[in-house]
Amino acid sequence: MADTVIVDDRPQGRLEARSGDEVLGHIQYFVLDEPAPALVPVHTVVEPAHEGKGIAGSLARELYAIAAREGAAVAPLCPYVVRWAEKHPDEAPAASPELLAAAKAAVEADPAKW
Repeated sequence: MADTVIVDDRPQGRLEARSGDEVLGHIQYFVLDEPAPALVPVHTVVEPAHEGKGIAGSLARELYAIAAREGAAVAPLCPYVVRWAEKHPDEAPAASPELLAAAKAAVEADPAKW
């Protein structure tokens, strides 16, 4: 992963791990404004040739770092990010139940977010 960079493509809602022009993996997310600013990850994908190299964990760590820099929370709906956050509580503050409910409601109202 030494030559891997993580790029936030906010307009596309993708946090990508790249090596040169190749996308090794990504977290698909959307931004929630209410009841509080939050990044809502919905899917984590790592290309099969790059699985087991820590890419998904690096993406999750950077997603939480971006949220912290922006003063936002992370309301994870992606099962991988939920598990990662449980294992790294010092880096991944838990979202409030209200925020998680709002994230789920946003997906129900607009399934394209999923």
